[in-house]
Amino acid sequence: MEISPFLFPNQEDYPSPNFFSFFQDFDFPATTDTTVAAAAAAAAAAPIAAEPLPKKRRVDDFDFDLEQVVEQGSLKSVEDILNKFLGFDKEEDKTELKLDWSSQEQFTNQSVFNFSNQQSGLIMNEKVKPMAGTDNKRSRQNSAEFISTSEEESQPQQQRRLWVKDRSKAWWEQCNSPDFPEEEFKKAFRMSRATFDMICEELESVVTKKDTMLRQAIPVRQRVAVCIWRLATGEPLREVSKRFGLGISTCHKLVLEVCTAIKGVLMPKFVQWPNDDYKMNEIKHEFQMLSGMPNVGGSIYTTHVPIIAPKVSVAAYFNKRHTERNQKTSYSVTVQGVVDPKGVFTDVCIGWPGSMSDDKVLEKSALYQRANRGQLKDTWVVGNSGYPLMDWVLAPYTRQNLTWTQHAFNEKVGEIQKVAKEAFMRMKARWSCLRKRTEVKLQDLPVVLGACCVLHNICEMRGEQLNPELRFDLFDDEMVPENIVRSMNAVQARDQIAHQLLHQNHAGTNFL
Repeated sequence: MEISPFLFPNQEDYPSPNFFSFFQDFDFPATTDTTVAAAAAAAAAAPIAAEPLPKKRRVDDFDFDLEQVVEQGSLKSVEDILNKFLGFDKEEDKTELKLDWSSQEQFTNQSVFNFSNQQSGLIMNEKVKPMAGTDNKRSRQNSAEFISTSEEESQPQQQRRLWVKDRSKAWWEQCNSPDFPEEEFKKAFRMSRATFDMICEELESVVTKKDTMLRQAIPVRQRVAVCIWRLATGEPLREVSKRFGLGISTCHKLVLEVCTAIKGVLMPKFVQWPNDDYKMNEIKHEFQMLSGMPNVGGSIYTTHVPIIAPKVSVAAYFNKRHTERNQKTSYSVTVQGVVDPKGVFTDVCIGWPGSMSDDKVLEKSALYQRANRGQLKDTWVVGNSGYPLMDWVLAPYTRQNLTWTQHAFNEKVGEIQKVAKEAFMRMKARWSCLRKRTEVKLQDLPVVLGACCVLHNICEMRGEQLNPELRFDLFDDEMVPENIVRSMNAVQARDQIAHQLLHQNHAGTNFL
């Protein structure tokens, strides 16, 4: 029998009782003296390598040829002893080790990862010891993979849970209750419950989300309420989060989603230019009853919405006139709108920088393109002194030393302009976010402003009265354009209208 450089310990260094204590658990069969003598002779005849004993050798390096030595059945027990001692039956040991590691009684989540427990630490040390001969890094990796695999196999699969912060929804639940007073609801959302329900029904198919395995979807009514309350109050997102029991980022996302839905679903229904003759003639008749001017199809006005200084194109959004008047640096975007006699928007142009004058914003609008295509024939859109006189835009006289007729004309223009200015005042009063420097990004702002225009029209069409406490004096600077007159035909038409107003006793005397 050949034996690798592994040497048994001498009995002089290790007393016999201690050495043989390793074999106390094995049953030795009865052997004869002849068998023992033959085994001793074979062991003595085996050559022993003269190489020095290495510090550590792998189990695979041992190479025994027991078949040359074992000739009788009595020595098979010695073979088993040597195999168990030297680790030749490593496949069985690995199997036993695997079974031992996967046992739930010795390895639980606490015993594996909580090393402060003394007993679990002993278990870890005892189990890792057989792998001390291998590479430490590889052993740790294999051990970690094996432990995780055995835990997944041993433990039943459970539904994954996601941690969600518990926030109070008491305020919204109270508002959503049928017992909540109508006046309080209208004060909070700037509209009646019936109008709010109508908006929810219109947007339900677009803003509805499905429940997932991790959480339940936010109801449609709560989604719409977050957006409307934010637009109505202009409160910061952290306050919206407290009111509705939602995260700040969730509230911001809901506002943009609902505003986008309002712009895509409700704007085509509630912001329409009167293309058919019946609607246009009705609007013209109402304006004529109001001011005496014929063929007036709308009143145009441009207001400014303050914003935080943008990171790009700062000079373009700098509002010089507001800065000089308020003695405070101001940045803004413009909202141009055309309204009918009831103050309902029929056309809007949103988002151009605040440094642009009213006539420049007009030239960028779809209304201007519509007029160039001849769709505003025989129709006047009345503006203030910030707009030029054109074939379809009727502006007041701006020169000095006006005649009586010209003063009377300007007075009637002012009455029609008041309709548009009042409409913008109600919109800004109802949706207070338009009066505060908004936190919305510049690229998302047109969607939010468009949603405010749509909601204004819905409230106006449904007869929602504005709370008198919310009213304020709206003021926007009027800058006379460089080119006041852009059509000589318009000059003659304006003079003719002014004379008709005077001779038909529609001219007032407030200018005297």
